[in-house]
Amino acid sequence: MGNSFASLHFEYLLGETTVREIVKDCCSSIWNCLKETEMPEKTENHWVNKANDFYQRTQFPNCIGAVDGKHVRIQVPADSGSLFYNYKHFFSILLLALVDANYCFIAVDVGAVGKSSDSNVFKKPNIGRKLESNQLGIPGSKPLPNDENGKCMLFVIVGDEAFALSEQVLRPYPNRNLSVQQRIYNYRLTRARRMVECAFGIMANKWRIFHRPLDVTPQFCDSIVKACCILHNFVLRNHGFQLEDTLYESNFESIQATGTRANIKGKHVRDYFAKYFTSPHGAVPWQYDKV
Repeated sequence: MGNSFASLHFEYLLGETTVREIVKDCCSSIWNCLKETEMPEKTENHWVNKANDFYQRTQFPNCIGAVDGKHVRIQVPADSGSLFYNYKHFFSILLLALVDANYCFIAVDVGAVGKSSDSNVFKKPNIGRKLESNQLGIPGSKPLPNDENGKCMLFVIVGDEAFALSEQVLRPYPNRNLSVQQRIYNYRLTRARRMVECAFGIMANKWRIFHRPLDVTPQFCDSIVKACCILHNFVLRNHGFQLEDTLYESNFESIQATGTRANIKGKHVRDYFAKYFTSPHGAVPWQYDKV
């Protein structure tokens, strides 16, 4: 529950070094034992179910996940210089997560240094590169709901401005001179993207270790964060969550939104979704009140 190793040393009458080793071994074992069941490789049916969940809960079609990155505060690592020092002026490691509509982690990438951008981390093999090379088992394109005569759209991931726009990764329009259609698109995308923010909040509220800087080595930090992600999934699947937890402001810090290039095909996909959200096929009755 966020106790320090010093307090555990007094509580259990064990040496502090011994407590550290026990926690380290326990975190590694939790990850190795549960990763296959709580964060397994997905099949086409799994992705279709994820998309159906997103549409039912957020009314964003063909969405298989929300992606975001968060800084996890750590104490200054020895002899690290400014490597772990981020743009918010504290030391951190990076947690990049892809989350489903039930606030569970689909995939995580843990351990990038604080000065890294989430866009660059996303390009690593675990998530982004597999997405680009079609190694995630994602189904082919299909029409959007009630739009049978329209274009077939690929299944997409939603993110914020820090991610590069592409055919399979959608981000908001820049907040400059937006039309009503573009503002509605941004609102609809934000409703889907908030799932990943809520997941971070639920995890930090449950595992209070994130309420203070982690006072261990960066490698140990990686094990702690991965163990918490796996336990987060396990607890949610078995016990659910408290609604107020989804509104919790965690001690995680948002990633800096860096300039990333958008490709032309991605712009066409985003424009098609924006048009769909203001059509009779894809509009929801309350969206105009929100913009």
